[in-house]
Amino acid sequence: MDPVRLTDDELTLRCWRPDDADAVYRACQDPDIQRWTTVPSPYTEADAAHFVATAPDQWAAGTVATFGVFDSATGELLGSQGLHRRDGTAELGYWTAPWARGRGVTVRAGRLVARWAFDTLRVHRLGWQAVVGNHASRLVAARLGMRLEGVTRSGLAPHLGDEPQDGWLAGMLPGELRAAGPDDAALARAARQARTYLTAQPTIEAGGYLLRPVTETDVPALVELCRDPAMAEFTTVPVPYQPSHAAFFVRLARDRWVAGDGAVFAITEPAGRLLGTMDLRLLDWPARIADIGYSVAASARGRGVATSALRAVCDWTFDALAIDRIEWRAYVTNPASRRVAEKAGFTVEGTERGHTLHRGTPVDTWYGALLR
Repeated sequence: MDPVRLTDDELTLRCWRPDDADAVYRACQDPDIQRWTTVPSPYTEADAAHFVATAPDQWAAGTVATFGVFDSATGELLGSQGLHRRDGTAELGYWTAPWARGRGVTVRAGRLVARWAFDTLRVHRLGWQAVVGNHASRLVAARLGMRLEGVTRSGLAPHLGDEPQDGWLAGMLPGELRAAGPDDAALARAARQARTYLTAQPTIEAGGYLLRPVTETDVPALVELCRDPAMAEFTTVPVPYQPSHAAFFVRLARDRWVAGDGAVFAITEPAGRLLGTMDLRLLDWPARIADIGYSVAASARGRGVATSALRAVCDWTFDALAIDRIEWRAYVTNPASRRVAEKAGFTVEGTERGHTLHRGTPVDTWYGALLR
């Protein structure tokens, strides 16, 4: 296959040339490119020279079509697009030079490549994959029209010798390429959530208490919290609750933030003592609805801890994640949880008969919600 040139009003996509090596080397010093893509890390001038020198051979073999993305007016390198072909399908990969981010370059370039793949190469499916946590890449895929299809568990290892990591998978069929234009409501929400999850999980002030990420140092306090008989009665925590369960919960909390599936907060006194937890889960992507659960240590009950923390987490969720509705559920035998939800502004909407299995037995639950 001979190299092709793709253009729009502002971008030129062409095969790499030897004189592109210096710009590729500078771009690939970026920590995010080295973290999220398959480029070598550390990235050397020899790596850049090899990358651009082998591009024509890959085109000739018909296996990989690699494009440098350049500013049509200045010739400045803006990014890279790669199309890996196999059996009538192709997979799209890309990176953006750090100096070109925030300008929509990768979406525009990706649209050019995708249209060429469907119209000229006649592929019947265009796929994409990325390590879970690469929210910027997932947002680009969504803006192109890709549909998120699942997670490959321990399915990706970007660099030789890396531990396998979970990966997102998405795909697009002919006719599904999204036309150029502003984000619709769902994509605007996806962009807001991506911006939040690309940063560290925050610490939130909550009426004299703090909400912070759960850490390994919380394991002993979590064990004490979850061995409270009320936790066994009203939640699904394992019984008997062991330190290994708490350690798993800490890993789950960390992974939830990385994946953008929600957020787990420890509720603490300013001095650091753990008083409880807040567990927020997003129900889709991009999420419009979330649900929330909470627990408070016996010694902290009756002091407004849960109400203050719930209000603070909900305020943060509406602002940082652009969520429209936060749902709450509790067993009908747990009026204390209902009082907390109502004090925080939730409206109880009904009773779900036999909704939840509690240690093998169906139980009725109240359900309610707080709207933005």
